[in-house]
Amino acid sequence: MKTRTLNSALAAALATFLAAGALAAERSTPREARAMFEQAVKYMEENGAERAFVAFNNQKGKFVRKDLYVFVIDDKGVYHASGAAPEALVGLTVLNTTDAAGNPLFREMIDATRRTQEATVRYMWLNRVSNKVEPKVSYVRKIGNYVLGVGYSAPRATADEAREMLDRAVTLAGAQGPAKAAEAFNNRGGEFVRNDLYVFMIDLASGRFQAMGMNPALTDTDALGLHDAAGHALVAEMVDKLKTTDSATVDYVWRNPVTNAVEKKRSYVRKVGGSLIGVGHYLE
Repeated sequence: MKTRTLNSALAAALATFLAAGALAAERSTPREARAMFEQAVKYMEENGAERAFVAFNNQKGKFVRKDLYVFVIDDKGVYHASGAAPEALVGLTVLNTTDAAGNPLFREMIDATRRTQEATVRYMWLNRVSNKVEPKVSYVRKIGNYVLGVGYSAPRATADEAREMLDRAVTLAGAQGPAKAAEAFNNRGGEFVRNDLYVFMIDLASGRFQAMGMNPALTDTDALGLHDAAGHALVAEMVDKLKTTDSATVDYVWRNPVTNAVEKKRSYVRKVGGSLIGVGHYLE
């Protein structure tokens, strides 16, 4: 049984990734993670555990792609497969290991899959692409005495980052006008769409979207009548608040484009000419 700590093993693994240029990989989407997860579950169910471990530990195989990889632990918390760093992690006991926030993530995975065969677990983990500790979401499934998982990094912007993006958006709209600003805000590859941050802009007279960075297809559609998942008329509240002030804060629940889950959100909005411009961040 290996006795090294998980942190020291990960540090050694990271050095290997850096040397191999692994950090050039792209971020994966929740959909890509889910697809690999389902493929891995099917492979292990059809081929058995030992053959599956060989496939999952093959860093040049089909179960390691971008920043995605398959991991498998048993019900004692011992690693049997990890496409991230098989030489460093396989055989390591991680039952009592906690994430960067102090949560016993592996115990949570084991306990969750005892209650129901499949679960989703959220925790803080090292992203081997960015070399930063970030929120991560893993799909996990119990197969015999093992728990198989695939996770994706879910970066979460801060309030300061949201306000900073809003400042830049307001400056651009004031300097170039709403039409030019809308083009920039709707550019999914531009500076106003980053992970779970994006800008939205609404015409105060018509109540219609002028820009929506998360989904530019919503441009020129009704925004005023939108309700969140809790039935709250969020845009109507934003517009109403801006009748007596030039800036406001509104809380609601909304789909996070990174985690694909409905989460609590706080948006900061400003009045710029005849437009409402806003940027929000998702709350823990």
